[in-house]
Amino acid sequence: MSLNDLSIYFKPVDFAFQQTKELLSEKITIYTGEFPEIEKNSIVIFDCPEFRNSVSGKEDLIPNRFRHYLYNLSADTKWSFPVYDLGTIKPGDAVEDTYYAVQEAVSILVKKNCIPVVIGGSQDLTYAIYKAFQQLEQTVNIAGIDAGLDLGNPDEPLNDQNYISHILTSRPCTLFNYSIIGTQQPFLRTSDVDLIEKLYFDYCRLGELATDFKKAEPLIRNSDIISFDLKSLKATQSRSGFYDNPNGITSETACQIAKYAGISDRLSCFSVMNYLEGDSGLTDHLVAQMIWYFIDGFASRFGDFPISSLKNYMKFTVNLVDIGEEIVFYKSNKSQRWWMEVPYPKKSEMTFKRHTVVPCNHEDYLQAMKNDIPDLWWKTFQKLL
Repeated sequence: MSLNDLSIYFKPVDFAFQQTKELLSEKITIYTGEFPEIEKNSIVIFDCPEFRNSVSGKEDLIPNRFRHYLYNLSADTKWSFPVYDLGTIKPGDAVEDTYYAVQEAVSILVKKNCIPVVIGGSQDLTYAIYKAFQQLEQTVNIAGIDAGLDLGNPDEPLNDQNYISHILTSRPCTLFNYSIIGTQQPFLRTSDVDLIEKLYFDYCRLGELATDFKKAEPLIRNSDIISFDLKSLKATQSRSGFYDNPNGITSETACQIAKYAGISDRLSCFSVMNYLEGDSGLTDHLVAQMIWYFIDGFASRFGDFPISSLKNYMKFTVNLVDIGEEIVFYKSNKSQRWWMEVPYPKKSEMTFKRHTVVPCNHEDYLQAMKNDIPDLWWKTFQKLL
């Protein structure tokens, strides 16, 4: 299926708007009548108001108002790449039909080097996005921006409370790492923490995120897919009864995450889940701004993710005397960002070669200089085993 064949899955944007100079309404190619011819290396926005497998049961609410705010935001002149709004995924007769439509749309777009920005219903749609990458036979890292870990019971049908378990048990498993950002201890069961540690997954607690955003930045930079659950927001940021968490991520941090997701050369799909229209319009406006910051971040990509040659990076080798191990760090001359190399264990297959150079911070290098193995290095080494 080609890019232009995607039209079978979408219904066009159906409200009136003006294409105004210097605003996004003029920059974005919006599907209203004739389905656009999508160019490669572009950003493609669409929404999917699918809530039928949500434990909260919000299937009667169909969000769309974020576009009213998005189209009226400014368009930066440095945005030289195409941006499209394909409208709304048509709901299937069964929820599985909607999953398939999302899977096919994301798979086709990613294969053509386009980046889908998915404004979703319930977070089980993340499973459909994962299946798109599985279809492409690509091992992936997922980052979930969430207050808790939606493991649930894998023996129960797929829903927004157990989609991670379904990802873990789906075969063939192409998930290499899952990072949870903004998690809160009251929402993590002991069994959740045990599984995170057993699988060597990464997590950044809300307190760490609020204190120092640099804790989360390498996890974002190392992700192929980001799934941002709007229910992780602090309730006062939305004034909607659906988002009732008294503690949570602020709107400023949400936009910062979106910006860094856009900057990441590795990020291939950005999704915002559990979007419902709010009476005050705050949630709608926030979603619009998150998309804006993602686009702005994409325009600022450095193109320095070390996927092939490491010749143009400053190399630092640290010998850990106590354990007889050596860690190699790299610093980009373009962005001043850091990576560390994790050696493949002996006799291991090279299936996960693309995961052996791991984003990190300067603090990880300083930690290694103190003869202490950075946590990210250790977890990656264990996963490679």
